[in-house]
Amino acid sequence: MLVAAAPAAIMTALRSMVCAAMPSSKTVTAAVLLIGNEILSGRTQDANLNHIAKGLTEVGVKMAEARVVPDIEGEIVEAVNTLRAKYDYVFTTGGIGPTHDDITAGCIAKAFGVPLHCHPEAVKLLEAAYEPAKLNEARLKMAETPVGADLVKNAVSAAPGFRMENVYVMAGVPAIMRAMFDEVKHTLAGGPPVISRTVATGLPEGAIAEGLGAMQDAYPDIDIGSYPFFRQGGFGVHVVLRGSDAARLDRAVAAVIELLVGLGGDGIEDS
Repeated sequence: MLVAAAPAAIMTALRSMVCAAMPSSKTVTAAVLLIGNEILSGRTQDANLNHIAKGLTEVGVKMAEARVVPDIEGEIVEAVNTLRAKYDYVFTTGGIGPTHDDITAGCIAKAFGVPLHCHPEAVKLLEAAYEPAKLNEARLKMAETPVGADLVKNAVSAAPGFRMENVYVMAGVPAIMRAMFDEVKHTLAGGPPVISRTVATGLPEGAIAEGLGAMQDAYPDIDIGSYPFFRQGGFGVHVVLRGSDAARLDRAVAAVIELLVGLGGDGIEDS
C-alpha cells in the first residue's frame, strides 16, 4: 500500500528550521569490548553491556561502539588499540581470571608495549582473601597487570580489575563487573547526563520517515530514532529523542508531536 507523502507545507517548514547554537562542550565517548569465546558461541549471554551503557548515560558519556572478540591475542590487541585511539574511554569485560584462557591482562600489556608484573597491592588483596595454602600460582595470576596500571577494586571478590590510561579492564562475571564499573563510574570526566524522551504514534514508519529525517537535520544535537512496535493488536512507532540540553529537547519533542499530528496521526509522549 502506498503511503501518502507528507504535506508540502510541513516539509518546507521542517527544512527551513534554524538550529539553535550547539553546546560548546565536547561529547565524551566510550566503547565496550566484550572478550570471550563463550559469548560468541552462545554459551554465555552477555549481561554487562546494558549495565555499562546505562551507567555511562548517567554520567554524560556516550557509548558509541561495542565489539565482541574471541580469546585470541592478536584480535584483542588490535581491538584495544583501535578503540582507545578513537574514543575517550574503553571498557573491557572478561578474561582476567586464573585459567589458561584468561589472557586479557597480557593483551593489554602488549597493546601498550609494557611488561606484565604482579601488582604489589593486588597481591596484598589476594593474600588477605586466601589462606596461604590456597593462594596458588593460578590465583596469583589474578594480580598480574601491565606495568603502570592502577587497580580497580570491587566489593564482591578480592581480585581487582585495572585501568591503563583510558582503558578499564573488568571481570566478565556480571556481579563482579558491576562492582568494578560502579567503583569508577563517577570518576569519569563526562558531560551533562543524557535525557531520553519517547513519543508514541499509530502512524507507520513509512509515513513519518521523511519528516523525521528533516527533523534530525534541524536538531543535529538530538539523537532521534524510530522503533516500530506491536501492541494491543496494532502497529505503531516509538520516536525516541535523546539529548543533554533539557530546553532543546523540549523544543524537539514539541516539533515531533506537531509533525505527527500534521501528518494525520497522534503523538503522545510516553511517561
